[in-house]
Formats: sequence, C-alpha cells, structure tokens
Amino acid sequence: MNLFLDLFTNKIFLAPASAWFVAQVLKVIINTVKSGFEKERMIGGGGMPSTHSATVTGLIIITGLTYGLAGFEFAMALFFGIVVIYDARGVRYEAQRMGKALNNLNDERKEEGKQPLDIKRFKEQLGHNVLEIIVGIIIGLIAAIIVYNLPF
Repeated sequence: MNLFLDLFTNKIFLAPASAWFVAQVLKVIINTVKSGFEKERMIGGGGMPSTHSATVTGLIIITGLTYGLAGFEFAMALFFGIVVIYDARGVRYEAQRMGKALNNLNDERKEEGKQPLDIKRFKEQLGHNVLEIIVGIIIGLIAAIIVYNLPF
C-alpha cells in the first residue's frame, strides 16, 4: 500500500497528473457544449485546452519549484516540455490540417459521383492552436502552484 501512498503524495507526480485531469475534463465539457458529447474527446488529442501543454507545464513548474532552476531536473523537464508543446502545435496540428483536407477531398469526390479514395476518415482533432496551448499552459501553472503548496 505504500506504493500508492508514495505516488499520491509525490508532488512531482501530482502536479502534471492534476493538470492533465483538469484540462481533459474541461476539454470534454467545452467540446460537449460546442458540438455534443463525443467519447473520443475523453482520451483523444486536440481541442481546447491542450492537455499536452497543461501536463508538461505542470511538470516543468513543479520541478522548478521543488529542485530549483539550476539543476539537471529542471533542464530536463523544460526541454522535454518544449518538445511536447512544439509537437502539439507543429506536427500534430499539421497532421490535423491534412486529415481535414483529405476528408474534404473524399467528400467532394463522392458528391461528384467519382470513386472515393480508398481511405477511412482521418481524425480531424489532433493538434492545438496557439490559444489552446496558452490555456493549457495556464492550467499547468496553476495546478503546479496549488500542488506545491499542499501541506505534505
């Protein structure tokens, strides 16, 4: 039982985990209000806010607060976070745009009576725009500060 106690009193674990949880719940709520409930939003990527950004920001901030900015721990968390956020905005966002374009092309071909492409529909929510990333960063920052100030 000490394993669970150790894990759930580990602030380095709790800050990013709580940031992820809050961002994911908000994502489901926001998406449900905008376009109805989709179970994929419960675990899927993309959308408002960025759980990628929330999670790694929570990790970066709690690591900095716990170990200081001069150690290797903070440097590792920071550069890991930069790569994750860059990927969420860059690679995943571009893959999302390509998925939308291919789905639109396939829909047009069907409407024109042409043979549709031999593809299944691509996911259209993968990456994040700048606002989604900023909101995720704010959630991660707040989560890390709250967890850091917990009395254990």
